[in-house]
Amino acid sequence: MINDLRENWLNPPEWTHKVSEVMPLGLDKSPYPDRVEPKPGITEVDLKALQKRTLTNLYNAKPAWLSMAHQQLDQAVAAAYGWTDYTPVRPDDEILKRLLALNLARSAIISGSYHL
Repeated sequence: MINDLRENWLNPPEWTHKVSEVMPLGLDKSPYPDRVEPKPGITEVDLKALQKRTLTNLYNAKPAWLSMAHQQLDQAVAAAYGWTDYTPVRPDDEILKRLLALNLARSAIISGSYHL
């Protein structure tokens, strides 16, 4: 979901189109992703605006839709870990402590040094 949102912001379909990459001999399908190019006939103003659409500029601007998408992703990841007490304001240090404890426990299980 978040990747689609970013992709649509970086390469709006009204300004861009995808062009298939060259297919190497002997392959049925190109192993390369399609190349994104400005649509023919795009105005100079739109082309300049498109050239300013970078991930750095997107994250520096931090639009509300992007912040919301990241919050939803963070909540889904926390739920996958079983952290029912997660909130978006939880300090990163607490999250890192939990991940370290989980990784140490898993490492102990794998190495056979874990005892119940």
